[in-house]
Amino acid sequence: MQPVVETLSGLQRRVDLAVALADVEKEVQAQLKRVASTAKVQGFRPGKAPLSIIERSHGPGIRYDVINSQVGRAFDDAVGAAKLRVAGAPKLEPKTEGVPEGTLAFTASFEVYPEVQLPELSTLEVTRATAEVGEAEVQRTLDILRKQRASYEARADRAAQDDDRVTLDFAGSIDGVPFDGGKAEDFPFVLGQGRMLPEFETAVTGLKAGDTKTFPLAFPADYGGAEVAGKTAEFAITIKEVAEPVLPEVDSEFAKSLGQAEGDVEKLRADITANLQREVKQRALGRTKSSVMDALAAAAKFDVPQSLIENDAQGRVAAAREDLKSRGVPNAESVPIPLEAFSAESERRVRLGLVVGELVKSAQLQAKPEQVRARIEEFAQNYEQPAQVVSYYLSDRQRRGEIEAVVLEDNVVEYVLANAKVTDESVPFEQLMGTA
Repeated sequence: MQPVVETLSGLQRRVDLAVALADVEKEVQAQLKRVASTAKVQGFRPGKAPLSIIERSHGPGIRYDVINSQVGRAFDDAVGAAKLRVAGAPKLEPKTEGVPEGTLAFTASFEVYPEVQLPELSTLEVTRATAEVGEAEVQRTLDILRKQRASYEARADRAAQDDDRVTLDFAGSIDGVPFDGGKAEDFPFVLGQGRMLPEFETAVTGLKAGDTKTFPLAFPADYGGAEVAGKTAEFAITIKEVAEPVLPEVDSEFAKSLGQAEGDVEKLRADITANLQREVKQRALGRTKSSVMDALAAAAKFDVPQSLIENDAQGRVAAAREDLKSRGVPNAESVPIPLEAFSAESERRVRLGLVVGELVKSAQLQAKPEQVRARIEEFAQNYEQPAQVVSYYLSDRQRRGEIEAVVLEDNVVEYVLANAKVTDESVPFEQLMGTA
């Protein structure tokens, strides 16, 4: 008789499972004989050890695996007969009351996937981002490239300002006691690039070669050095040199230094324009995609399996620990990171994943091979040898799968834009590129 799946509440389900001990033992003995036929046991030729000895060494593990396998099959049969999609792993508990002799019984508690009701797309309000790439944006990019290739000339009477390279000695102390990393000689850095803490850069600004200064500096509470984090130090500095940046001219040599083999400045500008247009297109699409996904998540009204939320949150905790380790944070493995900190975002991610999956299925928005190839070819234009990049991505299943996922999301975005209430938003170039 097929076990009956009981609905507890919402997406929670429960079912009683039973397996016959005789069936378990039959399978255990069969597996023990297979193991015995090849087992190497001290004192016996290979495959000649008595079954009783094999039972003592291998029996518990085999029996555990057989029980798990048979209970798993019973569970799969029960949920299959009930036509349920199980979300997450079931929780099994032994059952003893009312169990017939010669039977192993368990109660399996689990969640099922919800019936995903797609929102009415015509009611969604989304924003489509646009941005322009003109001469001003190309020139601004050229100026940045020139700054990156600047040379520096020392100026004896120059007051330090942004973009100057300052060379100085510094010594820091907390309550009169020097600390590790708080002292350096002939230390160079470029003002305005954020390499030093803002208070340090402010103190240096306006000083000339030969000037000295003492000032307090409050380290942020989350500063990387635990010894000084959250404390206030006193720094004494002596300016050794203030060097003014000298930008290269935009000429043939400059073009060659940026990979334009012919040294053609106009072709360089054309290449920069094309690169900017690709970057702007992708960033605008990213903003549009965020608007679409936010609208879908907000409109998705159905229960979400708690087990999927917990799995996602656990993955985010693991990723957070890896990030801490990569930044050299001590005890990254044991730093308390509460699962609840990610629960809200994990619920949104799971909910959005379910509604997007249903939308892809219902509207047949799967990524087509020609779309994937076109996206790879577009992406490859950012590299010096695009053909090799295309070949690599097409031949690597994992990399190709990453592009397929991007294309699928793009298909969803285009489909929603074609059916929703869309407002076009012109985004300033600096804001879009994060340089405002």
